[in-house]
Amino acid sequence: MARKPSKRTAAPAVLTTLPVAMTGRASPAKAADGDEPVFAYIRSLPQPQRAIAERVDALAARTLPGLERSVKWGMAWYGVGDGWCFNCGGFAGHVKLTFGRGTALKPVPPMAPIGMGKDSRGVDLASVDDLDERQVASWMKQATAIPGFGKRK
Repeated sequence: MARKPSKRTAAPAVLTTLPVAMTGRASPAKAADGDEPVFAYIRSLPQPQRAIAERVDALAARTLPGLERSVKWGMAWYGVGDGWCFNCGGFAGHVKLTFGRGTALKPVPPMAPIGMGKDSRGVDLASVDDLDERQVASWMKQATAIPGFGKRK
């Protein structure tokens, strides 16, 4: 006698650790433009990275009129105008917030991310308490006043 398929649905998976691909590099998230791909990327992060990325995203939305989002190179990218200005990506133990023209910001963000270009600067955020919203909002506004990089089509 054949068994009837169960009508139960599996509970949504909740990540408690970063996928192996995210322990030293950005996630394998597919490149896509728009809000929903970024929201999906953020939802895919485990805690505390998800909470940090949600706060950064909400701060960008409150701070920058005309904000555009995209997932590129396994991270969330943000821009206003002609190009991308900063990105936010989840890594093991922290979220990296990087400004493409960071050396032009005042004060210059403290971290020089590896492989992001000589002008890039940013901050590593291990918890939501590490996010200085006032300073980051200032950097976001400054970054969008500088011509972006990677022109959008």
